[in-house]
Amino acid sequence: MVSLAAEERRAWLLQRLSAMQRVSLAEAADELGVSEMTVRRDLDGLELGGTIRRVRGGAMYTGPVSFHGREQSYAAEKAVIAEKLLPLVPDRGIIALDSSTTMHQLAQRISGSGDLTVVTNGMLTFQALQERPGLTAVLTGGAADRRSDSLIGPVATGFVSRVRFSAFFASAAALDERGCHEGTLEEAEVKRAIAAASARVLIGVHREKLDNVSVARAVDISEIDTLATELAPDSRDVAAYRALVSDLR
Repeated sequence: MVSLAAEERRAWLLQRLSAMQRVSLAEAADELGVSEMTVRRDLDGLELGGTIRRVRGGAMYTGPVSFHGREQSYAAEKAVIAEKLLPLVPDRGIIALDSSTTMHQLAQRISGSGDLTVVTNGMLTFQALQERPGLTAVLTGGAADRRSDSLIGPVATGFVSRVRFSAFFASAAALDERGCHEGTLEEAEVKRAIAAASARVLIGVHREKLDNVSVARAVDISEIDTLATELAPDSRDVAAYRALVSDLR
């Protein structure tokens, strides 16, 4: 690619970050035909705008990402996480799934062979749960947030606060030793309400989300019963979480 002007480079970087959530200095420099130092300066400028955050070796997007954009990134890793969480889905009772693309993959794998009710604030996840014998899918209701294809607001939080879930399966925009973080205040609010109403909280995130933060914390690390990644439980990349979460997968 021919080297672009600063304004064009920053537009390209922001578009790539919003679609993929993360970009490395080396990757961006190669794509843009500039030095890593130039990319670093561009990212520093974007960080001042509050939509990205600089991390070691690159940057991550801190704003909301569309469902389609998230679905395309790290699909293989999300499939591994979904397979790890699937045996923990009960045959009966009431559980909750968030609106993440990782839990969308889990929803596609639930057989519905028992008497299970699944409540979700994800419109596409709700669709994926249709026509399964022995499974009832329920939408929380609420205002549609097209930034994330989820339902948010007081109707959503009010509904879930009146239900007792045996388990809440969720992902996160980022996770660190304090807990799970989301890209919008509204999404974090819904997840906090579901977690508070759940007997167990099971989180699935891929490696690139570890040791990062986003706009708002949704679930404290002390609330997480199971943490699943695409990594082996003894991987050094999840070592910090072994003492914090009782079930690491």
